[in-house]
Parts: sequence; C-alpha cells; structure tokens
Amino acid sequence: MFASWGTAISRLRWLVLILAVAFLAFAGVWGTGVFGNLSGSSDLDDPASESQQINARVVAEFGPQTVDFVALYSSNDLAVSDPRFRAAVQDVATKIRARPTVAAVTTYYETHSPAQISQNGHETFLTVRMAPGSSDGAAKKVRHNLAASGLTSQVGGQRAVDLDINDAVPKDIERAEMIGMPILLIALLIVFGNVVAALMPVLLGGFAVLGAFMVVRIITLFTSVSIFSINIITILGLGLAVDYGLFIVSRFREELDRGHPVEAAVSRTVATAGRTVAVSGLLVMLALSSLTIYPQVLLHSMGLGGAAAVLVAMIASLTVLPALLAVLGHRIDSLRLPWSRRRKIPTLTGALAARTPGGGRWGRIAGSVMARPVVYLVAVVAVLGVLAAPFARVHFGGIDERMLPAPTQSRVVTERLAADFPDGGIRPIRVLISDAPAAAAAGFTQQVKGVAGVSDAVVAAQKGNSTLLNVSFTGDASSPAARAIVEHIRALSPPGGANVMVGGTTAGVVDQLSSLMSRLPWMTLLVAGITFVLLTIAFGSLVVPLKAIVMNLISIGAAFGVVTWIFQDGHLAGLFHFTPTGYVEASQPILMVAILFGLSMDYEVFLLSRIRERWDETGDNTLAVRSGVQQTGALITTAAVLLCVVVGSFATSGITFIKMIGVGMVVALLVDATLVRLLLVPATMRLLGRYNWWAPPFVQALYGRYGARESDPVDDTAAAVSQPALVSHPA
Repeated sequence: MFASWGTAISRLRWLVLILAVAFLAFAGVWGTGVFGNLSGSSDLDDPASESQQINARVVAEFGPQTVDFVALYSSNDLAVSDPRFRAAVQDVATKIRARPTVAAVTTYYETHSPAQISQNGHETFLTVRMAPGSSDGAAKKVRHNLAASGLTSQVGGQRAVDLDINDAVPKDIERAEMIGMPILLIALLIVFGNVVAALMPVLLGGFAVLGAFMVVRIITLFTSVSIFSINIITILGLGLAVDYGLFIVSRFREELDRGHPVEAAVSRTVATAGRTVAVSGLLVMLALSSLTIYPQVLLHSMGLGGAAAVLVAMIASLTVLPALLAVLGHRIDSLRLPWSRRRKIPTLTGALAARTPGGGRWGRIAGSVMARPVVYLVAVVAVLGVLAAPFARVHFGGIDERMLPAPTQSRVVTERLAADFPDGGIRPIRVLISDAPAAAAAGFTQQVKGVAGVSDAVVAAQKGNSTLLNVSFTGDASSPAARAIVEHIRALSPPGGANVMVGGTTAGVVDQLSSLMSRLPWMTLLVAGITFVLLTIAFGSLVVPLKAIVMNLISIGAAFGVVTWIFQDGHLAGLFHFTPTGYVEASQPILMVAILFGLSMDYEVFLLSRIRERWDETGDNTLAVRSGVQQTGALITTAAVLLCVVVGSFATSGITFIKMIGVGMVVALLVDATLVRLLLVPATMRLLGRYNWWAPPFVQALYGRYGARESDPVDDTAAAVSQPALVSHPA
C-alpha cells in the first residue's frame, strides 16, 4: 500500500505541490488568526468539582462575585486617607463605572473595609468586575484606564494575568525561533552536507505548524482552546517534522545512491521510512489525544493542539515531502558545502556496515552491550534510578501568577497584596451556606473562625436562607497550609438541614489536584493500551511492546526526577530564571506522560523496525540487534539532538509552565536516545533472546500484513554482501 502511495505521489507531484501551496496560503492567512480565538486561560478547574459548582450557585443567588482586575494605588508621601489620594482613586472609579463592559467597581472609600488598606496606610486597591462575556479588547481598554493621576498605579487580578499570558506566549515563540532556528539550520547543514537537503525538514516544519494553526482555529469554533496549545503546536510540529524529514530525506538519498530512478526511489522511501513514520505519527497522535479525557481546558487544549501538529506533520511527510523529493530528484544534493565529501552507500543508516561481520561504530557499541548485558543493565538502571530518585518526594500544587516572570505587573500586584495587606488581599476562601437561617449561618461562621490558620470570616452577601462568607488567611493561596484550611472547613458539620459548599482559589487548587490525580492512572492505561496494540501489530510480538512500555516509563521517570530536583527544589533557578514554588505544578506529570510516551515511541519504532527486519532474515537475535543499532544509532541520535534544539529553545520561555515542559522533554529525549535505546534496549533484548518475538499465530498474521519495516524485504545492499534466505521463525 505504501509503495503504491509513493508511486502515486511521485507521478502527481506537481498537483500535490500546487494543492500544498494553496493550503499553505489559506493556513497563513486564515489559520494564523487562531491567536485571536484562543483564551489566555491556564484553567485546570474541573467543571464538576465543588469549587466550580459554588461559583455557579453564587452567581445565581448573589450575582458575580469574582474580581477581574485589581488596581493597586500607592504613594510615598500621601496616606490613603488624604483627600488628594481619595480624589485620584474616585476619579478613576467614576470613569471606569461609566464603561458599558464594567459590571461593578469597589473602592476602600465606599466599603471602609480594613482589608482594602495596607498596613502602612499608603496603599489601597480598587476592584473591577467585568460584564459577563466581555472581550479581551474591552478588558485591555479597562486595564489601560485604571491609572490614577499622581499615584503609583499597578494592575493585577486574574484577567490581567490572562492578558499577560496572551502577550507573553507569542513573544516566547518568537524568541524560541530566534534562538532555535539558526542552531537547527546549522545542525542540519552539518548532517546533510548541503543546503537543499537541510532545508527540507525546516520547510516541512513550517508546513506542520501553519497547518496545525488552521486545524486548531477550526476546533475553536466548537470549543474553548487555551493559548498554551500554541507552544505545544510549535514544539511538536517543528520537532517531529524535523525528525520525519530527517528519516525520509536520508532514506531517499540512500535509494538514489543505490542507483534507483527518482520515481522508484520515492516509492521505496515511502514504502519503508514512510510506513515507519506513519506508525510513529499514529502512536504520538493517539498518546496526545489521551489528554482529551480531562475536562480541564488547559489539558484538553494541549491534547488537541499537539495531536493536530503531529497529524499535519505526518500527513505532510507522506505527501508534500515525497512530492518535493520527486521534483528535486538528484538535485537534493545541490549547493554542497565545501567541507562535505561525497557520501558512500549508505548515508546515515549505516546499513552496509551493519551487515558485515565487524559492523560499524554503533554496531560495536551494541556488540559490547550484548557481550555483558547484565553489567550494562545494572549500570544503566542505577543511573536512571539516581535521576528518578527526587520524584519520590515530589509535592504537587496549582498554577498561579508565579509562572510569569518576576517583573510582570500582574504578578507584582498579587505579591504586594499578599505582603502588604492584612489578609493577603483578594483571594479569600468562599463558603456558601444554603438552606440555613441567619442564626444558624452565624453559628457556622464562628466554627469557621475557629479553624487553625483562619484570620477572619465575614459575611460577604446574604439573601434569604443563603449566606456567603469570605474567609481570610495568611500565606500563599496555593500553599499546603491554605489547602488544609479548605479540607478542615469541608469537614465541619453543617447546620441542621443546611448545605455548605467551599470555593475560591485555594479550594480550586484542592479540587484540581484531586481531579488530575484521579484520572492519571486511566490516562496512563489508555496510552499504554493503545501503544501495546499498535506495536503488537507493527512488530508481531507481545513481548517487545511490553518491554517498550516499561522502557518508556523508565525514561519518563528519570525526566520527572530531574524536573522535581530543578523546579520543586529550586536547583538551577538562577540559570533558568524562574521562581521556585516548593512543588511541581500538578499537570506536568500528565502532560509529560502524554508527550514523552509518544516521542519515545518515535525512536522505538525506528529501532525495532530494523531489528525485526534483520531477525526475519536471519533468525539470529544478537546479529539482528547489532544490525538494528548500527543502522539507526546515528539516525536516532541525530534526530534526538535536533529535536532537543527545538524543544530546548522553549526552555527560555518566561512562563515557568512552558520552561518546565522544555527542560523535562530535553532530559527525557537525551536519556531515551542514549541510555535507553542504545544500551538498555540491546541489553534486555540480548537477555530475552528468541522470546523477544513471541506471539500467537493471529498476531504473526497481522504483522505479515501490516507490520512496520524500515527496509525492504529484500535489500539490494544486503544482497551485495550476502543473500540469506527469507525465513519465518516461530516463537
């Protein structure tokens, strides 16, 4: 099927390229408009959680209570009570109230609440509630008009945080491209030795990113998508396109060097490398799609965006790239660099060396591993255990303003509110007491005041038999101490016949952690199950897929450990420019499982396809593994380095959330492409021997029809060295 597809693409190459240009033009004009359709939300709230249900109840019974903007006003000379200070703040309040998109404005001069005046008496804040459904454009205008004459003015609040994220993400992508693209191009030039071949993966990456933008814009017509998905689109779209482009272009050049005509070379490339790309892409896409089982906006946005990027990269690799190669033909080697020498058959894969008795450099490494498999197995597992060890003491927490760079105004306001105001400003725990008379609610309020860590509990609103309390406390809203207060309040016995619900920022974090952790085992099982089924069909074995899943979990565990050591414990905080929080943001393990499971399988597929092919030819397990490592060692290592360049550039993000993903992915990729694929896999396959390929007959039949192969059943180069019979080897 893939060979026929390659032939059809080659013959219709001009039509394919014309359609690709039209697609790119549309994606470039309409697809890039996706930025205007995305939300700045980093929302990890579960709509079914108690903290979210109370929001709906509060709005229905008392009207909106959440604060969108907090304008912090201060003066070194004037006290808040000074008439000039008061006049400046009230002038702003009057102007803001007149805007149709503003629902409510509250100042200290109306409430006289001690919570709205700082401990030194020189600061106060104004709160703004936007009208439901107000646009980001309207919100920006309100934020711009919150400056008070003669006072130092700073604007914070959740809406300000979201707007700052919206502004930061495009800048982060631009900075990552400015850093990563030149390094990537230089690396590709070194790998290919000429300009034309080096540009192919980059062009494919641009196609994948723009195409994914278009797909995600279509998705935004039906559901909310977070702007954080753009980072994942760029990382995976460009990264996997570079990987796939490297595999396919390398194979095409190899086929040309073997003397095949251009059309035959394209057909053979798609039938071999293209088939493996399809299996790899499907695995990565399905792994990312598993994130859609989460109701949280951030996670399902990451899943949708990542899956879109992988899908477009895979389709473009099997259509646009082969069409380009068919047009270029031998010109794929044009604009050769001065230091580049004419390559020998084969290029990066080292297939000829793999089939000769001594093998090549990578084959010798595999031979050394298989000569002492137990020694290598113990040594590698020990190293990976040391890397993973910090994860054993991990603490999880939520996302807050500290994921933004320290100078960001919305973050500064939140930190100053927490430091300078009696109860930390505007992030109270909200307690809704329903179906209880005022006297019963008052009694429960006293119980709440008695909870350890609570500084006060006041009635924020009351209507009929419903009472809303604002519970203040000291410290960070995401801290374990604050979360313990929520748990304690929820454990209190409500008044007879009453219903008590607890919400607010801290309760949201408690519910987020519960929701995320409860679904993580199911998501892991889903990813592992999909991987097992696809790898079983691709390689005709039940043992190899299980081993691949275990290997992936080991490399991901090592990445988790490093991320914990850096971001929870604060090591290298100065190098990476972030603020340690004392915990790992809870969505990180989930995202890393989905992303890294897919990416690790990318390399697993390329390695195992070569090993399985050689096993089918010879029935010699040791020779098959050595041959597979020799044929793919340079390719996998090069691909991993190139992908690390793409991913690593995102570690420069000003948003800690994205920085954490970048660092974790780099660690996992390097561990996977070196310690796992080149050492641990050969060692375990040597120990398992023939049992690597055990499978019942129906699985072997599926493999015979749909199996993934990176080389032809009868390889011309192999035939030039030796011509072993193609035999079947039952388990």
